[in-house]
Amino acid sequence: MAESSSEDGSEVTISFGAKFAESEQFKAVFREGMALVEEAAAYLDGDGRLEARALKPPLSLAYATESMRLTTRLMQLASWLLIRRAVTEGELSPEQAIEEQRKIKLPVKGSDKPNKDFEDLPERLKELIGESLKLQERVVRLDAMLTQKDSPPEAEHPLHSQMSRLRAAFNSGE
Repeated sequence: MAESSSEDGSEVTISFGAKFAESEQFKAVFREGMALVEEAAAYLDGDGRLEARALKPPLSLAYATESMRLTTRLMQLASWLLIRRAVTEGELSPEQAIEEQRKIKLPVKGSDKPNKDFEDLPERLKELIGESLKLQERVVRLDAMLTQKDSPPEAEHPLHSQMSRLRAAFNSGE
């Protein structure tokens, strides 16, 4: 959150997340993400299906595993992007968005280790996986940045005020 002064001199809080979601940078990431979802779906339902049939075990299992991981990753990323856009368009409140985003499992960097047979998989599948991992890295960075900027300050622990009063009481007698 950023603060600035309004015309009457009062403080106005501006949400970094709200501003970012309206930016051209977000719109570009959104378009890229949705286009990648469409490309992957077209590939997996078309040429990918034909290529998968031609594979022999254990490559056919590696293909199935990696295509499932790709699909899951892209659905998580698309969900994140759609939630952010829904807040900007007023379809979700920021509070509803936080609740919805808790359902999305964005992986930590380095958690997607490719299958040992990855190099022998069809080229287009490997390209889509690579593109999805790059998009995932960007979204994870954006999410961390937006979560940090948008999160409300943590409430003070209830014991802090009690401890302050105790310190004041014991120090006043000295």
